[in-house]
Formats: sequence, structure tokens, C-alpha cells
Amino acid sequence: MNYLEFEKPLAEIEGKAEELRAMARANPDMDIEDEAKALDAKAATMLRDLYGKLSRWQKCQVARHPDRPHCQDYIDRLFTDYTPLAGDRNFADDHAVLGGMARFDDRPVVVIGHEKGSDTGSRIEHNFGMARPEGYRKAIRLMDLADRFNLPVVTLVDTPGAYPGKGAEERGQSEAIARSTQKCLTIGVPLVSVIIGEGGSGGAVAFATANRLAMLEHSIYSVISPEGCASILWKDANKMREAAEALRLTAQDLQELTVTDLVVPEPVGGAHRNRPQTVDRVGDSLRSMLKGLDGMDRRALIADRRRKYLGLGSKGLAA
Repeated sequence: MNYLEFEKPLAEIEGKAEELRAMARANPDMDIEDEAKALDAKAATMLRDLYGKLSRWQKCQVARHPDRPHCQDYIDRLFTDYTPLAGDRNFADDHAVLGGMARFDDRPVVVIGHEKGSDTGSRIEHNFGMARPEGYRKAIRLMDLADRFNLPVVTLVDTPGAYPGKGAEERGQSEAIARSTQKCLTIGVPLVSVIIGEGGSGGAVAFATANRLAMLEHSIYSVISPEGCASILWKDANKMREAAEALRLTAQDLQELTVTDLVVPEPVGGAHRNRPQTVDRVGDSLRSMLKGLDGMDRRALIADRRRKYLGLGSKGLAA
């Protein structure tokens, strides 16, 4: 278990329980089960208390937890007959973006998502989920394919933002993001999106400009990271806690602002504590969102998207 900074007291208790059980395995004559169960109960209570009052900065930490399920985990568990498609037919294949044709509940769909990777090697391969222009152009190609064959599009968003490197800028990063966002707005098929971890800046908007948007309970979605915001406003990245509070970037904040349509509950302790349950709950949210769009024709779907984004945030701001 990778423990976050605010989980250190919990780590001590769970560590002691595991030590007791390790001692019992080494010496079967020891009877420590009652003590271990008492520590387990104490840890469970502490876990509920910690996650019942998370600050916005703590939610950022949970959203970035390395053990959260990633895009590939959702594809493997929720979709069948997944056929990945590679390349933007222009420059290269961006491994930060996964996508292809698949079946969801035996319904043909196109699925697209950011992949961060699960260990050092795969994180480097996937560039920590930060897409380059060719990643967004691959997504555009996939959305065009979905539009041509009348297939719903599912996007899974988990990125700190688009890659800001020199090569990416030279190849038209901002133009690629803008065109991907435009494509989201103009395709005539259902488009549903879930923020499964971080939704950072235009890199997330380029996939999440959808008819329906869901967010996991401890995910975040913002125009800029708290560290980046603090560096600009206060010239001090250590002010990230204050920046997180000001940005209103949590799923609960964004539901109040009408940015997200649905908040998907996570297991107590975050998605990483029970990955299969988290993935299944996201699957339920996808079914619900797609069902709500069934029967809408091309014009109605585009108009629905237009109304959603022209009115974005108006209710929350008025309140």
C-alpha cells in the first residue's frame, strides 16, 4: 500500500496489525488475532474519519494516487473485443492516449482515454498521461470513425495536462487540442466522459466536452494544477493548498457549478482501496449516461451538447 502524507497515522496502525499477523505466521502458538482485529477496527474508523473530511488539496493527492485504476484497467474490465488503433496518420503514435473499437454490454463503441502507466517503465512509456499533438489527432481520427459508423464514444480522462515540451509546441499542441475539442462538439453520436483521476487543463477538455460528464468522487478537474496556479499567483508553488481551495476543482464543487452531471462514489479510502468495485461503479455510470441519450438523433445530440456548454456554470455562479 502506498500511503499519502495525511494517511501516516493510518499507516502506523495497519502496519502494526500486519506485524502481529506476520509474527503469528512465524510462531503458530501465538494468539494475537483479537489484538489484530482491534487494530483493524481502529484503522477502519480512522479511514472513514479521514475520508469523510478531506480538504481540496487532499483530494488532489487522492486523485493522483499511483495505485488508482488507470484507463487500461477500465478497458480490460468493462469492454470486450477491444481492438486498439494506433497513430494519427501524420507523425506518430502517442502512447499517452489509448483508443480503439470495443463492445460495452455487447454494444459497439469507440473508447478513448489517457493512460498514465502503473510502474516506472510504463509511466515513462505513456509519458505520465500527458498527450502530445499526435495523441489528440489520434483521438480526432477515432471520433471521426465513430461518427461515420454511428458508434457512441466513451472517453476516460486522467491527465495532469497536455505535454508542454518543445517538440509538442512545434507540432501544434494548442491547435490539436482545439480541434479535438471542436470535434467533441460536432460529432453526431452520443459522447460520454468520466474523469477517473486528474482532469488537467485543455488536455482534459479535449476529451471531456461531452453530452454527459461524470467524475469519480475523489477526482479533480481544473484549468490548471494547484501548484501551477500558486506559482503564477503567489510566485510560490508551496501555496498549492490555498490554490486548491480557490480553484474549486473537486467533483462536489463542479457538480454545484453544473460542470459535471454525476459524481460516482468511491470505496472508503479511495479508488485504490478496491479497484474492481471502482471500475464496476464507473461502468454503471456509463450505462446510465448512455441510456439517457438513447433515441436522440444527430441534431438533438449536437444541440444537447451546445446547450450544456453555453449554460456551463450559470446555476452555480448565480447561487
